[in-house]
Amino acid sequence: MARRFSGVTRRRVLASGVAVSAGLVAGCIGEEDGAGPADTDDVGDAEEGDDILDPEEYDYDREEPDDEEAAMASSLLYTQELERAEDFDPVVSNDAYSMQVATLIYDGLYEYDYDLELQPKVAVDYPEVERDGTRFLYEIHEGIEFHNGDELTASDVAHSFTAPVEEETPNIGIYDMVEETEVIDDYQLQVDLAHPYGPWELSTQGVSIVPEETRTEDREAFNENPIGSGPFQWVDFAHGEFVELERFDDYWDEPLPYVEEVRFEDNVDDASRVSDLLAGGTDAIGDVPNDDWDELEGEDDIRLHVAESPSVAYIYFNCNEGAGTADPNVRRGIAHSFSMLDYVETFLNNAAIPIVTPTSRITNELWDFPIEEWEETYPGYDPETAQELLDEHAPDDWNPTFIAPDDERAALAERVATRMGEIGYDMQVQTMDFGTMLDNTIYSDGDPDDYELYVVGWTGGPDPDQYLYSNFHESQESINQGHFYEGSEDFHDNILAARESADQDEREELYTEVITEIIEELPAMPAYTEHNSMATQDHVMDVHVHPQMQYNPHLVSEDGNVWVED
Repeated sequence: MARRFSGVTRRRVLASGVAVSAGLVAGCIGEEDGAGPADTDDVGDAEEGDDILDPEEYDYDREEPDDEEAAMASSLLYTQELERAEDFDPVVSNDAYSMQVATLIYDGLYEYDYDLELQPKVAVDYPEVERDGTRFLYEIHEGIEFHNGDELTASDVAHSFTAPVEEETPNIGIYDMVEETEVIDDYQLQVDLAHPYGPWELSTQGVSIVPEETRTEDREAFNENPIGSGPFQWVDFAHGEFVELERFDDYWDEPLPYVEEVRFEDNVDDASRVSDLLAGGTDAIGDVPNDDWDELEGEDDIRLHVAESPSVAYIYFNCNEGAGTADPNVRRGIAHSFSMLDYVETFLNNAAIPIVTPTSRITNELWDFPIEEWEETYPGYDPETAQELLDEHAPDDWNPTFIAPDDERAALAERVATRMGEIGYDMQVQTMDFGTMLDNTIYSDGDPDDYELYVVGWTGGPDPDQYLYSNFHESQESINQGHFYEGSEDFHDNILAARESADQDEREELYTEVITEIIEELPAMPAYTEHNSMATQDHVMDVHVHPQMQYNPHLVSEDGNVWVED
């Protein structure tokens, strides 16, 4: 018998965010939020304050067209906020902006709904589970056709699971627990795992399905002329310029999209992107810049849309030998030297909410974690304690370097450096473009002479493994982390044991130990969760932002069907 996911409480995810007036002020000790040195700025208290907005206030009721025929002839121009890597093959793609295009082209075996729960798509139902949670039996719908007319079969699903490992693509770690796939017939597939894998049912089985034969004939050509079974098919493409898709009128599922054509362009300059929207040069933009929020909200012909995402931004501390930040008391001193709450309210007030855990609030909502206890443990703003810790434990003549991308995260690094300077410590901030920073930090050997802190974000999902394994397990050193943390005797074993367990209670207990240690020892300091947001012309109808970034713009589902009015 097919079953739904076991063990996790399936509640509606509650979302909230921060909203106050924007302003770029550095401030001085004792001036943040009118508080003096004794203020701890408990992040948990932020959720009860007057400055909090609920993103659901920006999610509108369903809308239906008066003229369905006109809606079916509409087209959409969508401006993305960052450049695509132009990897449209989901076996290879590890880029959210390419995947925003690809998600419209391909169907998943399962797909996330707005509550971040996987629902059957190509699969008829949830899988039968055997062999102590290591064997999954899938039945897929008959008669699904790819855009080239070939039928989607179980062989294509099997290939979609195994290709990232066989080809050693950037997504190998997502599927390397697959031991074997067996195609029982055209519509039934058996997947055997090498060991129990807790995240399988919550996330991993939501694989995008590619056509094995067409893709393997010429993988490079397939990447720039992809074929899927999704609601939109490939039309045209110019590298670094645009992608054009059109509705696949023979789409197998319901509803059929209203939008007939969609064009993706990118504009990385916030001011230019907003100006283009205000001038009517685009129908919708991704990522509403915080500084432009009030202006756009005040426009009668613009609508804002928000959803809390499963993302976490962290300040990572270099824990390698020779770094001052290898000492947890130095890390605690830095963490107490500034107010994370004040930073978010000042620089990201309409775009993010502070967070105390290395897992997202959406993730935490699905697990019975001791959040209140962690809120008490999280280091608050206390410059006197910061100075005491650093005076006692920081190396002599210590001048740490904080690396940040040249975006709003640079403001966080500058804020920390300013506060550190106010208590007598010289911290250097080095900013660079994001790609260069990845090469210099996350994919580096963590040389303390290069940096002792860096800040980046991570987008996960409903399972804690999606954050904890990549960001903290020892196997990911120089792969997803440049801050290697040795941890307690059981720290890495617990992450791996939770990853390889199918017992939900056991996993929750293990993750509680791991997260507690992270908050106490601070190999990384959780900073904030950034919302997914869009701004649209008011003639773009029935828009609903999805919590998973790569699903946006979410043009068609059971819960929404976008169209553009004349």
